[in-house]
Amino acid sequence: MYLIVGLGNPGKQYENTRHNVGFDAVDLLVDEYRVPSSGKQHKAMYGKGVIAGQKVILAKPLTYMNLSGESVRALVDYYKIDPEEELIVIYDDISLEPGKIRIRKKGSAGGHNGIKNIIAQLGTQNFQRIKVGVGEKPKGWDLADYVLGHFSKEDRGLVDDALKRAAGAVELMVQGEVDQAMNQFN
Repeated sequence: MYLIVGLGNPGKQYENTRHNVGFDAVDLLVDEYRVPSSGKQHKAMYGKGVIAGQKVILAKPLTYMNLSGESVRALVDYYKIDPEEELIVIYDDISLEPGKIRIRKKGSAGGHNGIKNIIAQLGTQNFQRIKVGVGEKPKGWDLADYVLGHFSKEDRGLVDDALKRAAGAVELMVQGEVDQAMNQFN
């Protein structure tokens, strides 16, 4: 079973912001694979379904970004998920242009507080991830203001295309084809 977690912040005011592309990715997967909601538990909204013949749990932590690890830890523990093999985290990356995605098997937090908290909670940085580009913050902008801001119409279109590619990457990754996903989508 795979645990696929999209990072973001709960609440209407955060919908469609740069920081919530992980939530957007999970929403797309829910719609595309008709994954029913299982409700709210483990500090997350989640649902159980099947992608590419593999059982999956799709989750959106309700802890706010900086405490995402609390929810991930609770889900990993409850469902006995091996984070190094069966966890995929989808989140925003300011070092990638809008419309780009990057798949990694492991890595550091790279300054992302949600990932930093997941690493701290799990005690490992060896988990798969899909980074969705949201673009670099403009010079002189506050980082929090930038990531909590909305995309331009043009960038939103690029990001929506990237989310579709991220869904394709998830399909390969849950079949154990991480290298193929990296070759195809990075």
